[in-house]
Amino acid sequence: MTTPPEDFDPESPAEREVAGEAATDRSDFLSLMGHAYRGELGRTTAWRTRIDRTTNWAVVLTATLLTWAFSGDSRPHYVLLVGMGMMVVFLGIEARRYRIYDVWRSRVRLFEENVFANALDPEGAEQPNWRELLSEDLREPTIKTPTREAIARRLRRVYAPLLSVLLAAWVIRLTVFGDPSKGPVGTAAVGGVPGTAVLVIVGLFYVGVVVLVLWPASRQAKGEFGEESDTDTWR
Repeated sequence: MTTPPEDFDPESPAEREVAGEAATDRSDFLSLMGHAYRGELGRTTAWRTRIDRTTNWAVVLTATLLTWAFSGDSRPHYVLLVGMGMMVVFLGIEARRYRIYDVWRSRVRLFEENVFANALDPEGAEQPNWRELLSEDLREPTIKTPTREAIARRLRRVYAPLLSVLLAAWVIRLTVFGDPSKGPVGTAAVGGVPGTAVLVIVGLFYVGVVVLVLWPASRQAKGEFGEESDTDTWR
């Protein structure tokens, strides 16, 4: 480990502002950008792994509940309702992770669009003020993706299909494996809650899911693969 020179004073104004010299030196600046890009890419990868881990939990839970629910005729149907509730919990966790992940991903895309893409094919930077944008975001990091968008995107990608599978399994449980003397509505009862109320609650829940999935909104998430109609914006 090297020791700093004896005359090195980290509290002096000149040393505190030493990084500012890189702004006027091309070789130092490009070297700094390379290190910064690797750091932001590492953060992006770490948070992407956290999102995938939550998705894996949701898939494993769904498979486990389906296996258990149809392993015997006496299995209660409300276990699948519990599974739907757990999907909501996982969705909330994943949406929060997705919003934080987008902070690092947006920085990575800023580097790629304005530094590396321009180095490979110098047609000009996508954002002429990208250095100012990056500096502001490093000084004051902000969440760029609204909560509703994060929830809607994770629903479309993962949780809407899983919730649909649980809903189909629940309906089959009530109709095919339910008590014929009670009918599907009577079988849907949970404890002291009548079956009609349970059906209404579940129906309203899934209406909300459909609204979130289909409700049109401008995309704020930055740099993720999407449809051609999606537009990337920096906020």
